[in-house]
Amino acid sequence: MDADEVADIFASFGPVKCRRMFGGLGIYADGVMFALVGFGEIYLKADDALAARLEGEGAKPFTYEGKSRMISLGYWSIPDRRLDDPDAVAEIAHAALDVARRAAEAKASRSNPAKSNPHRPKRAKPKPAKRT
Repeated sequence: MDADEVADIFASFGPVKCRRMFGGLGIYADGVMFALVGFGEIYLKADDALAARLEGEGAKPFTYEGKSRMISLGYWSIPDRRLDDPDAVAEIAHAALDVARRAAEAKASRSNPAKSNPHRPKRAKPKPAKRT
């Protein structure tokens, strides 16, 4: 699957950008990766609630074989029945984008707590000890 095919599938959702990654494609909207192409299928970023919903529609998780176990990254395939309906793809893609945005915000707040709370006072840097 190439970037043009991906753009066609997400036409009702809005513009997406694709970037090559690990033999597949990362799919971005508004600068946030919310989906990927792997093994010829599109997978959407999902939290527990969205994953349960997708699984109920027959979707499969994105997994691959690691050195000692199967790895799952929290992405789920687009259910087959949705692929034939651009509006149904758009609806589930918006849900995946919301999940991806929340995950990105959580990651940013873990890596820089001061940015996540602008009212939080910054810690003073310790002053070097004076030599005598």
